[in-house]
Amino acid sequence: MLKIKNIIHSEQKLIVYIVLTLVTLAVFWQVNQFSFVNLDDQAYVEENSHIQSGITFDGISWAFGTRYFYLWTPLTWMSFMFDYQLHGLNAGGYHLTNLILHILSTLLLFWLFNRMTGAVWKSAFVAALFALHPLHVESVAWVSERKDVLSAFFWMVTLCLYVYYTEKPAVKKYLLVLFSFVLALLSKPMVVTLPFIMILLDYWPLKRFESQKNNLVLRQLKEKLPFFVLSVILVIITFYTPDSTPSKHFPLISRLANAPVSFVTYLEKTFWPHDMAVFYPFPEHIPFWQVLGSFLLIIFVSTAVIVMAKRLPYLFVGWFWYAITILPVIKIIQIGNDAMADRYHYLSSIGIAVMLAWGIPFLIKNEDTRRKILFPAAIAFIIIMSVLTWKQCGYWKNSITLFNHALQVTKNNYVAHHGLGLALIAEGKTEEAIDHYNKTISIKPEFPNAYNNRGIVYGGLGQYELAMDDFDKAIRLKEDYAEAYYNKAVTYANRGQYQLAIGNYNKAIILKPDYAYAYNNRGAVYLKQEKNKLGCLDAQKGCALGKCKVLEWARGNGFCH
Repeated sequence: MLKIKNIIHSEQKLIVYIVLTLVTLAVFWQVNQFSFVNLDDQAYVEENSHIQSGITFDGISWAFGTRYFYLWTPLTWMSFMFDYQLHGLNAGGYHLTNLILHILSTLLLFWLFNRMTGAVWKSAFVAALFALHPLHVESVAWVSERKDVLSAFFWMVTLCLYVYYTEKPAVKKYLLVLFSFVLALLSKPMVVTLPFIMILLDYWPLKRFESQKNNLVLRQLKEKLPFFVLSVILVIITFYTPDSTPSKHFPLISRLANAPVSFVTYLEKTFWPHDMAVFYPFPEHIPFWQVLGSFLLIIFVSTAVIVMAKRLPYLFVGWFWYAITILPVIKIIQIGNDAMADRYHYLSSIGIAVMLAWGIPFLIKNEDTRRKILFPAAIAFIIIMSVLTWKQCGYWKNSITLFNHALQVTKNNYVAHHGLGLALIAEGKTEEAIDHYNKTISIKPEFPNAYNNRGIVYGGLGQYELAMDDFDKAIRLKEDYAEAYYNKAVTYANRGQYQLAIGNYNKAIILKPDYAYAYNNRGAVYLKQEKNKLGCLDAQKGCALGKCKVLEWARGNGFCH
């Protein structure tokens, strides 16, 4: 009889693995045809000479040394280098890598909870909600969010290895868990909360608290201490490095008000995923009733799950899984100008899924009734989520569809206007682009990128005075804006003012020593001045950094050898 049950259990697990894989593929497969988007993808891949050098010693050194985008994510950078060697600049290949990592994380999540609880269908629900929730489209369909899916994969691997370790503790197993956690940390700093999640799982469903009653706190601290130390080190690296930007973009009171409202908004979007956008502008004013209501709701639920912890431990674990993982990205410490982001729901949602998967069946005592109602209800819920996810995924097809949608579902979204302006320029629609840059500036007058990019358009139209005015405004707002100095140099060169052009190229290169375009174009100016030695030297530097146009021209015309 036991053998028959094991066979049935194994068949059920196999069905879950197959269905999860096929459905996730069906919902997300369209990303294979998607482009890069002009929000971060250029800096991460399209215009990143380090990535386009492939996996080299210098590239790996750069990956470990850079704090690009204020985060230390060397493993993510190396994954992009690997993708470039496979796919070049074919965006579909990068999207497929993201999708594969997402599917692997989903399957590992199912294995994790099934291994800990033996509850096949509840574990399947948790994994399905993770795989197919519309809020997770951003993490999968945005190439730049490779750090999300890569860190999530190693998060799952770490927890799976941890479960193996707890079943029969051994030093080798422990070291494997620690090594996997290091890989997760090298992918994205958000995983610093993982040691707390291990402690939650020790409480339920592993029930290690019951087997280690003596010196319980000491045992937990001793066992998890290396993980906490590594987390603290990464926090220090992330926030206390020379090229990190100040965390204070908004007054502390505004960030404290936004935190509980965002916390509850994520919950709302879990059950009613609507008005999802690539960027949510930080609100100028948050009504007091929203802040107070959100704060009281958080206190009420937290108190309730603590009171019921012994009787319903899964509610306690699920709620604090959500709360702990969302806490580092709730924007009290501000990186970026957004109020919240769909991608922060990615790992946090697992806690809510656990509460639903184990909590709802508890409310229905009759097993036959549970079977007749809950299974079809869960299937219907997952189907609805899948349809919404497929639709949301379509908005990521290209920059125009992405930012047009963001403008439809948000207000005063200067990032969406700016991104749409960039996309329209790429299609030659200059008047529409300038209109969106103007709207960007009217919403966010202190946004230097808008001035810089509007200046590029004016320069292309031959309106040099307007272009120079915009570049100067951008530099006043951001003194170390290498791109603005570069664009000033290009404008001076187009007007035949070569010495002024060289002066601005010099400033751009000082600010950005690996600026291939600046070397390339400064070389062209030197060659026009018949300073062939300097021109060839710059052209060679530009080519070494990935831009060889001037060097090829110079060699073709006999200026360089």
